[in-house]
Amino acid sequence: MDQPIKRRGRITTAGPGAERVRDADLALLRGPEPDFVSTDPWRALRILGEFVEGFDLLARVGPAVSVFGSARTGPDEPDYAAAVEVGRLLAREGRAVITGGGPGLMEAANKGAAEAGGLSVGLNIELPHEQYRNPYMNLGVDFRYFFVRKTMFVKYSEAFVVMPGGFGTLDELFEALVLIQTGKVRDFPLVLYRSAHWQGLIDWLRASTLPEGWITEDDLGRIRMADSPEEVVHHACGGLA
Repeated sequence: MDQPIKRRGRITTAGPGAERVRDADLALLRGPEPDFVSTDPWRALRILGEFVEGFDLLARVGPAVSVFGSARTGPDEPDYAAAVEVGRLLAREGRAVITGGGPGLMEAANKGAAEAGGLSVGLNIELPHEQYRNPYMNLGVDFRYFFVRKTMFVKYSEAFVVMPGGFGTLDELFEALVLIQTGKVRDFPLVLYRSAHWQGLIDWLRASTLPEGWITEDDLGRIRMADSPEEVVHHACGGLA
């Protein structure tokens, strides 16, 4: 499980250099630095290089769907089995499956795609805990910076499937909703798996946010919910060209 996925370019391991990679976002976001000339300009070049490398490695992925969900879900849980089936069905539809490359539901979706003979992609980022590279990717790309990685998810996916998860999953969900609402992406299916899990959030948006006029019925209508892997894939692939 701890072996690096081989690919062109940099390979990041969880060894002694991992702390340096984890600290990249922290260093960027900690505020102005007195020695700006010798730090941030070089960091900007590293960020540019990360964009270029990502574009180069992912340009030939083809039609793809990103699957998000908790890194903490175990293989014996129903959501894990559902994510495996989602990955398998997406691969059968000719879609590459893109995940964050880590454990839990990311691993499950990658596993389903790989076992079905599809392209299984992981966009990995080193974190202080939870994140390690799952063994089911046949294309793995490592990132230092969250925002570069997020750009790749949106640029190379034609739909998002959001399984139950924590803050990271919610972050991807709401970021996608903002991009759809503001027209930054078009005809972009957003599918939530397991409606019982998400219904409280939808009810809250409808009761608290909609009456204020901060969102519209059309905004809520962009969210599709599904209760089976087959329904997930139907919604995710139905909106693709």
